[in-house]
Amino acid sequence: MEGKKMWKKVLAAGLLGVLAAGVVAGCGSSSSGESSGKKMVGIVQIVQHPALDASNKGFVDALEKRGLMDKIEIDQQNAQGDQSNLQTIANRFVSGKYALIGAVSTPAAQAMANATADIPIVCTAIADFENAKLMASEAAPDGNVTGTHDRGPLDKQVALIRQIQPNIKKLGVMYNAGEINSLIQVERLKAECAKYGIEVVEVTANSINDVQQAAESFLGEVDAIFVPTDNVVASSIPNLMAVANRGKIPVYGAEVGHVESGAFASESISFYDIGYRAGEMAADILEGKKTVKDLPVEGAAQSKLYINQKEMETLGIQVPPSVLDRAELI
Repeated sequence: MEGKKMWKKVLAAGLLGVLAAGVVAGCGSSSSGESSGKKMVGIVQIVQHPALDASNKGFVDALEKRGLMDKIEIDQQNAQGDQSNLQTIANRFVSGKYALIGAVSTPAAQAMANATADIPIVCTAIADFENAKLMASEAAPDGNVTGTHDRGPLDKQVALIRQIQPNIKKLGVMYNAGEINSLIQVERLKAECAKYGIEVVEVTANSINDVQQAAESFLGEVDAIFVPTDNVVASSIPNLMAVANRGKIPVYGAEVGHVESGAFASESISFYDIGYRAGEMAADILEGKKTVKDLPVEGAAQSKLYINQKEMETLGIQVPPSVLDRAELI
């Protein structure tokens, strides 16, 4: 009997050990590249929302198009919006001596860059590499980081708002003050709006739970709302829309994912395209054709207008035919 009890204890201890190992490994796909002889490529995304998902897909599609899938193994990780998770993921990639890291979003890029100066890091969906302290000059990367930025045409965004709402006086903007990418966009938005005497009313939401309450402060105070490519707000567009629709306030998004999630309109770049271009850069590095320093930061070549037809009807907005003619209705 004692022998059987001891054997059960051994089995239980072994099972706990296996479970613990699985927890330490982190969230995402597991890696076996070392045993298979393939190069390991880590991809990290700060949080899940349409824009970042599209960039991630573009990145992977470019690697696949280059014919690298039989030579590399991809370890996909999502930090679920948690900074401590980013650090754990960075440690995983660095200790595993990965051949390359793909970072989707500014917080993810900063965490990876702080963790290693040796592993090539190719980023996408970054507002500004220089202001994020990822490099001194986007035209001439000076370290182990390069990639593609997601700067949308704020001049076209403001022009769109003025075309649809020519009498606009106050434009609300909601963002997470902890995201450098959002701070940069808000400053640029204010500069653009100042040209037309439009007052920008700022409200911050530092977590998804803050979005609805922050949106309440816009009611009766602004003529429209603009959402930058902010990861917190992008993850909670339906909560923002529930409040904005109650006040019949049009919400303009910085990118098409916002419109797909319920916002009214956006002059948007393609996040898939910038992700794809970053993936091509990564492929060049993995194949030894180029180094990080050979690859200056790039951005989207063009943008496109998207309008949410259901939201247009909900708001009862009369969009000028000249705007509708060039829009893709979602």
